Amino acid sequence: MKHQAIQLYQYHVWANEKVFNHLKELPRETYDAVVQSVFPSISEALIHIYRIDTMWLGAMSGESYEKMVAGIQRVLEETKGIGLENLQTLYQQAAEQFEAFFANEDMDAVKPYPHPQYGTLNASYADIVQHLVNHGTYHRGNITAMLRQQGQRGIPTDYAFYLYEIR
Repeated sequence: MKHQAIQLYQYHVWANEKVFNHLKELPRETYDAVVQSVFPSISEALIHIYRIDTMWLGAMSGESYEKMVAGIQRVLEETKGIGLENLQTLYQQAAEQFEAFFANEDMDAVKPYPHPQYGTLNASYADIVQHLVNHGTYHRGNITAMLRQQGQRGIPTDYAFYLYEIR
């Protein structure tokens, strides 16, 4: 039986895919339209989720804080002006990297995550996955609000809908 954290991560991937596929059905300008919200556009919100996911994959893989900061800069450059389909491809590649990582790890193993400002967080891989899922859920909610500001409907990505679909 797979670890609950892996199922939660698979939910995160499913929910992100739902958002991408929904956005593909909407007018193209919806993705980059400037709105008054937490992020200036839906594209920026999606890039933020991707950036944080990849940063934490680096942290779980044992990268130093300095290397993660450099990785964030690389992601910012890589995603500047990126289109919806290309960003979706990056998400899919990141999901494959996470799945490969999880296949070789004890999800309950606790590791130190040092941060120069906050100190060291001792957390399991499962704890970090929970954080990623919560973070993604929060910002997918922001995306729904941005869609509504543009006169578009959101797409349900609640965990219960995921459970209905996989069962």
